[in-house]
Amino acid sequence: MSAWFGSAFRQGAAAFRRQIVVGDFWSDVRHFSSVFIQIGAVIHIIRKYGVEPTACVGASMLPTFNMRGDILLQEYPSVYQERIRVGDVVISKSPMNPRHVVCKRVLGLSGDVVHVSRTAQHAAYSVRVPEGHVWLQGDNTLNSTDSRKYGPVPYALLLGRAFFKVWPPAQAGWIENKIPSPIGFPRP
Repeated sequence: MSAWFGSAFRQGAAAFRRQIVVGDFWSDVRHFSSVFIQIGAVIHIIRKYGVEPTACVGASMLPTFNMRGDILLQEYPSVYQERIRVGDVVISKSPMNPRHVVCKRVLGLSGDVVHVSRTAQHAAYSVRVPEGHVWLQGDNTLNSTDSRKYGPVPYALLLGRAFFKVWPPAQAGWIENKIPSPIGFPRP
């Protein structure tokens, strides 16, 4: 009887040790899963409601940004809180292709009258920006597809406001809120 009892006790102790080890393993899995979910939630909140890097590529924002592409930081609260101002550089879904994003300067808000400079194809004209829309233009007025082509842009397409140039490092700095002179057409 004692041999059987000793054998059962040893088997029970081994099973108990396995249970403790397995229990520790699942406890660790739960702990690390919880930490990863929390980190993921913080990253999601920062990217969705805070700050995120983005690229601005193309000739439409010359000379403010390089044609090869600059890395900018964009922030979201200005858009959500409707604090976008004339002169801000914004990142927006393209009205022509919502899969693409564009980097343009705000030249008019709802109710503003925007005076559009003449181009090689069009005479100068004025347009009133409808409610819930903004007027976006590239700084390079001679080579930019913007509101002059697709009209006022719904405010809901704005993604964020660019506020800091990160790359290239030699040109890193705050992005000015200004209305530049149209390239090729001096401001009166």
